[in-house]
Amino acid sequence: MIIAIDGPAGSGKGTLALKIACALQLPHLDTGLLYRATALDLLENNKSLTDVDSAVEAASQVDLKQFPIDRLRDQIVSEAASIIASNPKVRNTLVTVQRAFAVQPGGAVLDGRDIGTVICPEADIKLFVTASLEVRAKRRVFDLNSRGELSDYTKILEDLRRRDERDKCRTTAPLKAAEDAVILDTSELDIETAVHKALTIIRERQKQ
Repeated sequence: MIIAIDGPAGSGKGTLALKIACALQLPHLDTGLLYRATALDLLENNKSLTDVDSAVEAASQVDLKQFPIDRLRDQIVSEAASIIASNPKVRNTLVTVQRAFAVQPGGAVLDGRDIGTVICPEADIKLFVTASLEVRAKRRVFDLNSRGELSDYTKILEDLRRRDERDKCRTTAPLKAAEDAVILDTSELDIETAVHKALTIIRERQKQ
């Protein structure tokens, strides 16, 4: 069973995907970390984020174990990942990695921005998780503050607005809900309620 979970930054899709994977005892891949690891490799080697050859090389050798997870979730890395994710050659390089993870025996849960539309269009269940821009910005501030990082709501709000625009307007694999995806708005939901709703959707789809 392949479960594809897509949505914009801060929508809660990553936490939701992880909890769903735990509940269903399936492996989970946060595909955004692949782009973050690629971006961080470029940053640490003082290479331009627009250097296509270097970006593709980094993507072809991506290893999530190479960097601490907290480093991958830095705001600077997040912004850098959004930039390289608009590069078609980088995306194509990482497609193979993601598809290989998805088709392992028993299935998997993958979250990202193009799982249901590009990576796994044949997924058994597709969810598109969303939330208002303001709610997502507040969540990002809370997340950064909880890790001891300084944050500014107004700046993060604008960063997310730019990321949304970049993700939705890129020519390769733009952020959008698959035609057969179920939309789950988490703006007014706590994580446990969102997980309950998602699992209910999954179980109903399994019966069809």
